[in-house]
Amino acid sequence: MTDIVLQNLDQGLLTITMNRPDRRNALNPDMTRGLVEAARRAAEDHEVRAVLLRGAGGTFCVGGDVKSMAEARAPLPFEAKMANLRRGMEVSRILHQMQKPVVAQLDGAAAGAGLSIALACDFRVAGASCKITTAFAKVGLSGDYGGTYFLTHLLGSAKARELYLLSPVLTAQEALGLGMVTRVVADAEVEAATHELAMSLAQGPSVTLGYIKRNINNAEHLSLEACFDAEAIHHTRAGETADHKEAAKAFVEKRKPAFSGH
Repeated sequence: MTDIVLQNLDQGLLTITMNRPDRRNALNPDMTRGLVEAARRAAEDHEVRAVLLRGAGGTFCVGGDVKSMAEARAPLPFEAKMANLRRGMEVSRILHQMQKPVVAQLDGAAAGAGLSIALACDFRVAGASCKITTAFAKVGLSGDYGGTYFLTHLLGSAKARELYLLSPVLTAQEALGLGMVTRVVADAEVEAATHELAMSLAQGPSVTLGYIKRNINNAEHLSLEACFDAEAIHHTRAGETADHKEAAKAFVEKRKPAFSGH
């Protein structure tokens, strides 16, 4: 763990905080390394049952640190620059593919690669005044961190083209109308609302939630028959969990189930 990316594990919920509030949590090499490490820990640590991703200081993330990009420094070969970028982009892949629910807390702004990372998550809770934009075209860049992949799957290619090529700045309510965010709440409530949602997932039937997420990820690229085969395996496995047995017992007893994550 580093001071630039904070991690806190509480009752199965790992909160990952991007901590460069003075730069509106713009991504620099140290932050991208820290985010990849935190995402890997979240995916691999059996104590982690859900993830909450947020930014410190009232802003989620404004994307790459354009100011540092503009500063003179020793040029790297194309291949080295590409390898460095691709290494940092792993955070989006891991968040999207891990068999644990991931919730992003969007306040202030989610732009560029910051928006891409948010789109890699399963849920996005936005504060009412949050501004959301792809931003890349306006700084002469084509886009990274998986944003074009996630937005195309989320909204379709026509809307993804509009949001990337024209780069409008959306209000949280406009993003909600498009289906880019899950929920919009008052700015003062975004932290509590995001935490409540993430903690409810952390206290849920974790094995089953992981298989649900895998089923949906499979549907993005596998054939119908392959998805059916996987659904049958996952559904049968979920039926063997202690959490399923507890849920069935609670249903009969007309009470709320107490899930253990097993």
